[in-house]
Amino acid sequence: MFNGCTSLTTAPSLPATTLARGCYYQMFRNCTSLTTAPSLPTTNLSEANSCYYQMFYGCTSLTTAPNLLATTLSTQCYSDMFRGCTSLTTAPELIATTLANSCYSYMFNGCTSLTTAPNLPATTLANGCYSNMFQGCTSLTTPPTLSATTLASNCYRSMFQNCTSLTTAPDLLAPTLASSCYQQMFQGCTSLNYVKCTATDVTASNCTSNWLSGVAQYGTFVKDASMSVVTTSTQGNYWVLGSNGCPSYWTVRDA
Repeated sequence: MFNGCTSLTTAPSLPATTLARGCYYQMFRNCTSLTTAPSLPTTNLSEANSCYYQMFYGCTSLTTAPNLLATTLSTQCYSDMFRGCTSLTTAPELIATTLANSCYSYMFNGCTSLTTAPNLPATTLANGCYSNMFQGCTSLTTPPTLSATTLASNCYRSMFQNCTSLTTAPDLLAPTLASSCYQQMFQGCTSLNYVKCTATDVTASNCTSNWLSGVAQYGTFVKDASMSVVTTSTQGNYWVLGSNGCPSYWTVRDA
């Protein structure tokens, strides 16, 4: 509707409480002068797949996000919503506890001024729900708490990729990993030097593929005492030294 309106500074009111599929899709994309976002009062997005998809993508003057009140989500409902909002300093609270496929994927991708991630209380995840969520957030120093202990395929894939200011990973407490769940999760996090992962089953396909590629050369890896560390990957359940497991020069200790 307003895609590419580079002189727009204030958005109109959006009072709707019942949304439809794709209803606000790319609505303010590349409105580079927009400083204030409208209120979004909807609490139920169950029938609104992609409703906020790329809504504020590229709004480089937007500093504060609107409150997001939905507790029932749908596929891609918030995907790419604030992608490339390079002036965004405060993220909205995300209160849903049950997620949908790709619901938060790429949500804050490239938000280079964001220093603190919002709390993520969800305990029921879905395929790709957090994938690439904070990718390229180069100022992010405080990660969210990850509350879920049962994972889904691709759920955290590339979540913090290239977050170059992040030094400490959130505690990863899920006992059993899912396919590609942590793939490239911290890839390119050049300052990252502490990871605690107490998983006891890391046999799912690509679950940690390149997850610690490009992190700090030296750091600390905390694991469950039952998990061994090996130098060569063969069939089995263990941590292997290298970017697909435990970084080669890091200190390893038991939780």
